[in-house]
Amino acid sequence: MHRCPLCHNTDTSLFHRNKKRDMYTCSHCQLIFSDATSHLPPQVEKNRYLESNRKKQAALTQFLISLIAQCEQGSSAPLSGLNFGRVLDSSSLSSTGLHQHHIEQYDPFFAPDHHLLKQHYDYICCYKVFEHFRFPFKEWSLLGTMLKPGGWLAISTKLLTDIHSFDKWHHKNNLTHVSFYQRSTFEYLAEQAGFKLLFAANDLILVQKPSGSDITRGQS
Repeated sequence: MHRCPLCHNTDTSLFHRNKKRDMYTCSHCQLIFSDATSHLPPQVEKNRYLESNRKKQAALTQFLISLIAQCEQGSSAPLSGLNFGRVLDSSSLSSTGLHQHHIEQYDPFFAPDHHLLKQHYDYICCYKVFEHFRFPFKEWSLLGTMLKPGGWLAISTKLLTDIHSFDKWHHKNNLTHVSFYQRSTFEYLAEQAGFKLLFAANDLILVQKPSGSDITRGQS
């Protein structure tokens, strides 16, 4: 029996099998997740992220700039934000031109300052990281806790839009990708938490935490 790592439901079933790993689907939240026995060793995973981070600096920079521009529409004060799970190098961070705003960066491999996870932010950027979450319930709960009321969480991840074409979906072939989301998965999460949810273009999911809201605990 495979318990869903997002909603903890046990009503899961084998969804896809190839030579490298098995993947399961949850009937409750619609997450598709890989068998934990196929997860890469931490050092192998870290080495792959080194190359991936170098390739994504420009795209992450633009994603962060667009997110802050969205948040600025509702506030004239400097914003405090967290770039979560993927780190911009110093030159890329400087190129954003957003020095009036305070931007922290957390990455479990390359910037593991856990003190940052106890603070609260106007916005949190998650660029191409949700697919790497082995325990997505843990990260989702943490992100919701760190958001200030009215704050925005911006998620860039490939959404599975056709389950019947999963076998041909290249996104699943990266072995560091262990969690796969459908629109219904984020709809479930937003409803549980009482968050506002917006699906934007290019696999962009925007989540806003209403005033006085918090992540709903004890999902099952």
